[in-house]
Amino acid sequence: MRSALQSLTLTDFRCYAVADLRPEGRSVFLFGPNGAGKTNLLEAISLLSPGRGLRGVPLAEVGRRMPGEAVGRAWAVSALVEDTRIGTGVESPGAARRLVRMEGEPVPPGRLADHLRPIWLTPAQDRLFLEGASDRRRFFDRLVFAAEPLHAAHVGAYERSMRERMRLLTAEEPADPAWLTALEARMAEAGALMAQARARTLDALQAEIDTRGERPFPQARLSLAGEWEQVAASGVETTEIEARLAAALAAARPRDAAAGRALTGPHRGDLVVVHAEKDRAAAECSTGEQKALILNLVLAQAARLSRADSQPNPILLLDEVAAHLDLHRRAALADEIAALGLQAFLTGTDEALFDHLKGRAMGVRVDASGLTVLED
Repeated sequence: MRSALQSLTLTDFRCYAVADLRPEGRSVFLFGPNGAGKTNLLEAISLLSPGRGLRGVPLAEVGRRMPGEAVGRAWAVSALVEDTRIGTGVESPGAARRLVRMEGEPVPPGRLADHLRPIWLTPAQDRLFLEGASDRRRFFDRLVFAAEPLHAAHVGAYERSMRERMRLLTAEEPADPAWLTALEARMAEAGALMAQARARTLDALQAEIDTRGERPFPQARLSLAGEWEQVAASGVETTEIEARLAAALAAARPRDAAAGRALTGPHRGDLVVVHAEKDRAAAECSTGEQKALILNLVLAQAARLSRADSQPNPILLLDEVAAHLDLHRRAALADEIAALGLQAFLTGTDEALFDHLKGRAMGVRVDASGLTVLED
């Protein structure tokens, strides 16, 4: 197993004053009552990658806060990944900007992706197919990012330029056309790369899913509804996509100014998922089927990346996933994790949910007294 997490240490993180977990590369199942801090451990691991982690909250909210304290304390998360020590945190209470260190030396947050690529499923994603397209884009972009870390930078560059463009278009004073053109050029450059990365990932995921027919998870047919992703999927070159997108943005200035938002671009794309056997949109499937469809997407991406020698294995963070699966699929999930050689962290309220992982993963009881590792 490559890029396995050997140890995890939390300091003043969420409900933990101090917590220390040493999986030594093994998968871990965490069980205990609601509110005990199981998801907090997954969130800590997720913050060992660029971005805001699986909860997506401001970093100032992450620090432990005692009664009477107005802001969260300075916090830290440290881990040993294979033989490299990585860590992140903030140095002062309520700080909004975190620091990242590798072997004690400051590094840009993007360097974390060289060592750890967490992919997660949380209860907040249970309604993925019922909510708006933005939630599905974020979910899919996390899968893209796991394979292509630069994707996050392209998304960030695109969104920053889009916000500045809209600020100019909606200002009382007429916008400088040259500055708008420059911003649209930046959006077009980043947007073309975003669309192509999404199209590549979708093709690779569909190919992986198509080979997984014998597994007890529902097969999916995937597509991207976004105009620019479809252009990318058709094989149009990057420079041509850039030129078309820049022209479309320039032509849309009056319409976007009137609407108060950008009406064209890869920020409006959507992931479309169909239950292949039933030929039914995921939104029309049962809750259990929807969860299994999402899980199959995550497992397909993890399987694909686990075969790539040039990048670290993903680490799966599965929060309350087992509760939505029947006995057969819980057993299949345990077998899949073991067969792929992946490290996974799973949470649930009931120890019995993880019977199929016993002997193959570390069990940890999480309660008010802290973390208690079960004997194998």
